[in-house]
Amino acid sequence: MTSAVTKILNENSARLAAIAAKFNPITGENSVGERFVFELKDFPIKVQHLPVSMRKVPLVKQLKKAGSIEKFLYDIAGDYDDEDRLKVIEQFVRLRNEHDFPFWAASYVYIKPKGGGEDILFRLNRPQRRLISRLENMRLANKPIRLVLLKARQWGGSTATQLYIAWLQLVHKVGLNSLIVGHVKDASTEVKDMFDQMIEKYPVRLLYQLGEPYKEDEPKLVGVGKTGNIQRIPQRKCKIKIGTAEKPNSARGGDYNCVHLTEVGLWKTTEKMTPAQIVRSALSGMVYEPYTLVVYESTANGTGNLFHSEYLAAKEGKSQFEALFVAWYEIDIYSLKFESDAERERFAKWLYENRDNEYAASDRQESGQYLYRLWMMGATLEAIHWYIAERSKYTDHGDMASEFPSNDIEAFTFSGARVFPDEDIEQFRSACRTPKWVGEIYGKDNSGPDALENLRFKREKTGRLFMWEDVEPDEDEIVTERYLVVVDVCKGMSAKADWSVITVFDRLWMMEGEGPTVVAQWRGHIDMDVLAWKSAQIAKYYNDALLVIESNTLETNNTKGEAEYILTLIRDVYDNLYARKQSAEDIKQKKPLKYGFHTNVSTKKTIIYNMKTILRDRLYTERDEGCLDEYATYIEIEGRYEAPEGYHDDRLMTRAIGMHISLHEMDVPRIVRRDQLYVRKRQAVSEASI
Repeated sequence: MTSAVTKILNENSARLAAIAAKFNPITGENSVGERFVFELKDFPIKVQHLPVSMRKVPLVKQLKKAGSIEKFLYDIAGDYDDEDRLKVIEQFVRLRNEHDFPFWAASYVYIKPKGGGEDILFRLNRPQRRLISRLENMRLANKPIRLVLLKARQWGGSTATQLYIAWLQLVHKVGLNSLIVGHVKDASTEVKDMFDQMIEKYPVRLLYQLGEPYKEDEPKLVGVGKTGNIQRIPQRKCKIKIGTAEKPNSARGGDYNCVHLTEVGLWKTTEKMTPAQIVRSALSGMVYEPYTLVVYESTANGTGNLFHSEYLAAKEGKSQFEALFVAWYEIDIYSLKFESDAERERFAKWLYENRDNEYAASDRQESGQYLYRLWMMGATLEAIHWYIAERSKYTDHGDMASEFPSNDIEAFTFSGARVFPDEDIEQFRSACRTPKWVGEIYGKDNSGPDALENLRFKREKTGRLFMWEDVEPDEDEIVTERYLVVVDVCKGMSAKADWSVITVFDRLWMMEGEGPTVVAQWRGHIDMDVLAWKSAQIAKYYNDALLVIESNTLETNNTKGEAEYILTLIRDVYDNLYARKQSAEDIKQKKPLKYGFHTNVSTKKTIIYNMKTILRDRLYTERDEGCLDEYATYIEIEGRYEAPEGYHDDRLMTRAIGMHISLHEMDVPRIVRRDQLYVRKRQAVSEASI
């Protein structure tokens, strides 16, 4: 057995041990959040692992100092009896209920188990513990609780969310109203049924403060109105309402503090409302303050819909929500044991030997490269073993991914094949970093010849030019063909349109056999003529760099010569502008030069093929992590390369065009003394090599 296989087997044993680690919500061992050990020799649970939020509570501090309930009572009252001991225990348990959701759930919350049978107390599974941990982090930070949960199936994300809301209502705050909105009534009702089942067996005494009078048979849930959609817990002065996306008026909010939006990916646009309008209606009147909660949760259902856009915004830090994804291999039921240690060892050996194999034997299998990627993500050998067996039910990776996504990109089920492998992309991540400077480059004017005079970089918090390296000015020596600037022009000005991107490459180290480096990037939505002048300013600033403007957007969107006018106008004041090589017939007919790189079916295929090699062999240095995300979502559909709906490829295209020109059309930079330069007639740089 090779050392690599041994390492895999040892790591697998460690992963299995972590999964099997004892989770005891009653003692608190390996439970959610940071904990400390608390011992009381005469408490029913002698050793407890309590949330650190309890450490500074006066009762906890006093009991810890005393070491026993008996000594605690003697210290404060000079006496001890069993009745007082039980009161202390009850007070302590109530206190722990308030700080420890897993303890509360495992002590008092009954749910119906999957597969039927008697009701059981609710003990969090692994992904549920991840979910509750995220919610608790926000609550304990005294922040509003906002989460978009993208989930694989069959782990109880909906259940955990709703019961967490119940905990806030029943334990934390009086008058905390909740709203549940599903795609259809059955979905909302199913979530609400969990609450009904829980409250039925919930002790009445816990709905009151310690010592308050109550009756064991008093109703804990009372209907409000005639629709049956709203019920009230009188002891806690709070309401629970259910609504559906099918009937928008039923989902209207108002005075609700906790809103659970379930299976949002399945919500459809109706004649009366879009899903976005339904959400706005449900959240109307909600304030942004602690102990308010909004959770969008759903399995994915394609791209471009409300849930998809909300998840992306949360993931990218653009909304007030956090994003959470749960992969299939984090769910314990998706695991298949090996018949023997020898079989596991053979599987580990096969997995390692096929880690670079890109080819699958049939459409019901995955490549060794993909399966090894699952291992690198954190899946156990047993989980991958299960995945192989389950995958044989499907003839398409996308179908499998929609049911059992390995990452959040797969979850949204792209119908095309991904172009760039994850392992090729990931090797670029270590070089990505935040820019050193953010701002804009300004000239004497915004357009015309003066736009390229007195160029200067100005730091601005709202600037769109990110600079990882500033220009190195030429002095006695000049590095020829050092900088390259590539521009991808957006199609349209809407917020959903691709961005216009200007990328600056530094080719200096190509003299030493290394690749170009991304040193600056501008990204935003502006008019095309403004973009053209801004591109010229950036190219001029970077030592008169070769300026390559991707021109098919201009030529497609403008039919009256505007594209030629814009680019020719720049050419009048900036002479290092990329132009296409003319054919003999064009020259004979004295046709003018056509400036810009034209991306068509042929050239796009060439530059993307080239980019596959670039990423595989790591032939340049990337600084912007957002570009790696574009690589990860880029797909091929029926021979066409594109970004899926809701995603972008603007940064990617500047890299693809830039790397092609840098490696195949430009000379290697060289150092020349300024006094040795000679003037030569400029010839158009071309895309002839394509």
